[in-house]
Amino acid sequence: MEEPTTGPPPAELRRSLGVVDGVVIAASNTAATTTIGVGLGLLAAYAGRQTPLLLVLAFLPVLGIAGAYARLNRSEPNCGNGYAWVGRTLGPWLGLLAGWIPLAGSVIFLAYTTSLTGSVLMQTAGRLGVTSLPGWTLDPGSTAQSTAVGLVVLAAVTWTAVTGVTRAARFQAGLLVFEYAVLLLFCGWGLAAGDQPFSWQWLNPLAVGSPSGLAQGLVLAVFCYWGWDAAFSVTEETRDPRDAARGGFIALWSVLGMFLLGAFAFQRVMPAGEMAAHGAQGLAHYSARLAGEPLATLPLVALLFSVLASLQAGVIPTARIALAMSRDRTLGPVWSKVSARHGTPAAGTVLVSLVAAAIALLTLAIPKLNEAILALVNAIGMLVALYYGLTALTCAVRFRGQVRAGPGPALRAVAAPAASGLALLTLGGYLVHHYATMSDGFAVSAANGWFNLACPGAVLALGLLVGAVARWRRRSPYFDRPRGRVPPRRKEVSA
Repeated sequence: MEEPTTGPPPAELRRSLGVVDGVVIAASNTAATTTIGVGLGLLAAYAGRQTPLLLVLAFLPVLGIAGAYARLNRSEPNCGNGYAWVGRTLGPWLGLLAGWIPLAGSVIFLAYTTSLTGSVLMQTAGRLGVTSLPGWTLDPGSTAQSTAVGLVVLAAVTWTAVTGVTRAARFQAGLLVFEYAVLLLFCGWGLAAGDQPFSWQWLNPLAVGSPSGLAQGLVLAVFCYWGWDAAFSVTEETRDPRDAARGGFIALWSVLGMFLLGAFAFQRVMPAGEMAAHGAQGLAHYSARLAGEPLATLPLVALLFSVLASLQAGVIPTARIALAMSRDRTLGPVWSKVSARHGTPAAGTVLVSLVAAAIALLTLAIPKLNEAILALVNAIGMLVALYYGLTALTCAVRFRGQVRAGPGPALRAVAAPAASGLALLTLGGYLVHHYATMSDGFAVSAANGWFNLACPGAVLALGLLVGAVARWRRRSPYFDRPRGRVPPRRKEVSA
């Protein structure tokens, strides 16, 4: 009997993307402007003035994992990424989680980005003098108002993602150029004009307040880089699968440079407490410290472009992970329907947005937007550490024969991925223990340990339930595939 595969693409998926498109999709999904504008304040709450250090430390395992992705993608290009690779090497249940976690995590990401988009829109409107609508005073810090406005934007970007990934990449490219130009201008300005003295202590790991603060900050910093792997999610729509790796690496190094520039600039302008206090409004506050209107509105417009691009870029890889899982019947058939007109998984894209909208509405239980974002980011950070770790270990196991090829291949194919994967899995395990012991009871608050564990725990439990349905009801062939056998590549389909 021929082995069922998840392998490269059905003909309906159009190979129309190049390396530049991969860079744009990965960079937009990583959203450097959003991370600088929102994430630096969250990092400062954990790490104080050691925020630049955390960004460097988190980059090291992420770089090792990027190398693992590139090697695995050369062996088996698949829009399901870890779902296909981990399942074939470590077993179907771990593989299922390696697919389910980024799928669920991306939907959660879209939910909080939806609310963040609404908040940034209202901040921008406020800078332009629009502070109220008939019967409605605009409050960018309100979860309810931010979510309502963001849902309208989510519907619009979903339409652009449905009508074609190439069109979406072109749209994101224009936004990205503007964002980076504004960031370079204002971060350079902050470095030159800031009144906070530079200190080498900013790069001292011993200056972080506590082990738990370091661990929480590192998970959050890893989350800041999350999104570079979106380039691999469109590998089946890329003319040359190697372009996925090129796009991911270029995006990853680019965002490292932007993150460090932003971190040093923010700390030259603001004390740590001031950074942490402004959270989701951090970039707006930073720009106001440097410039008057209308110039101070430019970074806010860049942030608006960033959240719009990341919202759209988040929809694209999520629908493709679901498509890969649906091809194996681990998800229902609706997820693998490809639009004959647009060449995209249109039905899955719409469903992803609908589920994200429903989760965004659930965050109304947390009235302060900063706390809602922090709670969701904590959940996604632990999940990202888990599936990145599994994928990196998969590379080490699949290519373990490279240890006989010499020190260089052994380091790149086995040692670096294994060390990176184990580092993230250990970090995630430490955080689980920390959250389980930090609170006596449950409360809906980002400061409550059990609440921080509830969301990732629910995601994992739901993933196992989905797997049980696929294994014993749908009789998915994914669970019966022989391990270790990589299918031959199908003939590529031209654009």
